[in-house]
Amino acid sequence: MSSPKLETVGIHKKYPGTVAIDNISIKFEGGNVHALMGKNGAGKSTLVKILAGAVQPTSGKILINSTEVRLHSPIDAFDRGIATVYQELSLVPHLTVAENILLGRLPKRKGLGGIIIDWPQVFARAESLLNDMQVSLDVKAKATDLGVAQQQIVEIAKAMSFNPSVIMLDEPTSALAQHETENLFRLIRKLAQKDVAIIYITHRLGELQRIADTVTVLRDGKYIDTVEMKKTTPEKIAHMMFGEIIQKKRPVDIKASEKTVMEVRNLERKNSLHGINFTLREGEVLGIAGMLGSGRTELLRAIFGAEPFDDGEIILDGVSIRNLTPARMNKLGVALMPENRKEEGLVQVLSTRANMCLAGLERISTRGFTTKARERTVVNRLVEKLDIRVSDIEQAVSSLSGGNQQKVIVGNWLNTNPRIILFDEPTRGIDVKAKQQIFQIIWDLSQRKISSIFVSSELEELLEVCHRILIMKRGQIVDEVQPQNLSADDLFVLCQETNQGEKICH
Repeated sequence: MSSPKLETVGIHKKYPGTVAIDNISIKFEGGNVHALMGKNGAGKSTLVKILAGAVQPTSGKILINSTEVRLHSPIDAFDRGIATVYQELSLVPHLTVAENILLGRLPKRKGLGGIIIDWPQVFARAESLLNDMQVSLDVKAKATDLGVAQQQIVEIAKAMSFNPSVIMLDEPTSALAQHETENLFRLIRKLAQKDVAIIYITHRLGELQRIADTVTVLRDGKYIDTVEMKKTTPEKIAHMMFGEIIQKKRPVDIKASEKTVMEVRNLERKNSLHGINFTLREGEVLGIAGMLGSGRTELLRAIFGAEPFDDGEIILDGVSIRNLTPARMNKLGVALMPENRKEEGLVQVLSTRANMCLAGLERISTRGFTTKARERTVVNRLVEKLDIRVSDIEQAVSSLSGGNQQKVIVGNWLNTNPRIILFDEPTRGIDVKAKQQIFQIIWDLSQRKISSIFVSSELEELLEVCHRILIMKRGQIVDEVQPQNLSADDLFVLCQETNQGEKICH
């Protein structure tokens, strides 16, 4: 066996009050797709940040090609052939796709006024890289105009443009459709054939048999084991990650009433929504399935007043709501958990306490004033109720795991006493146990007669959680189905596009 491309020896990382990584030693071989698994808070992200040069270990060694190195910054890691694609996107919004891919390395040429950027070469290089990935994307489009899935593809293309010897992929498929995932897997295999070491972080156990050669499991910052994928099963890996997991099912006694709390009539928005009509009942969990780009997110944002619509109306309790804004919908009892929790759902520099009070400040305060003590009382109650794992609510929300961040957003909106919550991909990038906790929260809300609209690219989740599911294609609702009458495969077929460039929702 060849010497490892990358190796950690006794890596330890301690933060005030907690040990994130405890004596981790792992070898990452070239030509190998090495999955790194663990529940939220297991230490995966901390280890990735250490190997990317973004965080310094408290102790331990990092070896590249058997030589000890110090990675003082991400630039050090790039210079030594380590590229990272983080789960949370980091594109420059107002730059083009091509500029983001080649940021800091834009080709230049001599011009009349001296050295200038060679724009034709910039776009040609980016186009060539995307063609290799078999991705159709306008290299002149601005990143801010792309959907989350397209932005993820740009992040991956940017990392691949460095021709790395080690590439770390943190939840790379969390926002990708199936055909995009298959393209990514093909590219990963191509890189592995070039003797690149692949470190692949995912919560999707079903992906492992399709892409991983070996799997390392971390739990509570400790190394558990490394196994060959061909000699294990997803069930055994889940057991290493969590111990026994009790898989929850939607309680049979959670039923929606016949009372309509919201009606959407003839909603239109140019290029995204076309004649949307549906009703939402009190206590109902209404699912929306559809391919990425089908209009699911645009629909939720339009209902919440975060994006304008051209025609149609939103009716709450029989009253048509005009001049929608997020502030007005908040007062009317409508809440939105956005798809992009990092940028739209949380203020990363603020504490957990502050983030859980943002939407409900008016309700928490008295005569426009609030105190930290009053906020702490409200937040501590919700932290216990939602099982949010945080050592101190004054801790920055950015330090929490993905699952706990999602629960912070739920807690923030629960402080507004909502009647309807719009969940846009609430389980994206969180582990199996955290997903079960989110599902239980939604069911508990239903029992309290709080209605939910649940958007997810994970078809099994929709079948498990929802009372009823709407199918969206090309900005239209084309069907309504009952989850008890379908399998995931059935729902998968219903979501397919059969026009040019067939796309699928899962």
